[in-house]
Amino acid sequence: MTKRKRFSANFKAKVTIEALKEQQTLSGLSSKFGVHPNQIGQWKKQAITEMESLFSSSRVKKEKEHQNLESELYRQIGQLKVEIDWLKKKHSVYT
Repeated sequence: MTKRKRFSANFKAKVTIEALKEQQTLSGLSSKFGVHPNQIGQWKKQAITEMESLFSSSRVKKEKEHQNLESELYRQIGQLKVEIDWLKKKHSVYT
């Protein structure tokens, strides 16, 4: 039984960009990069279908939600730090 190859995202992007250029056949790219032509075809198809989401408004909405969540978490962290400092000060008074 052979072990599966794992490719980095950078490598996949490089191969997919070459496939999208369509300057070489999938079999040519396969021999150049050492990846099965079907795999290159799958990566190309995935890139094309997900490319639309890069420019959609839902992506902007998700990023905005992420920023709101992040700012809320930072606010909570700040509040907890203040409370901890207050408790440390109160504790030092009694000891």
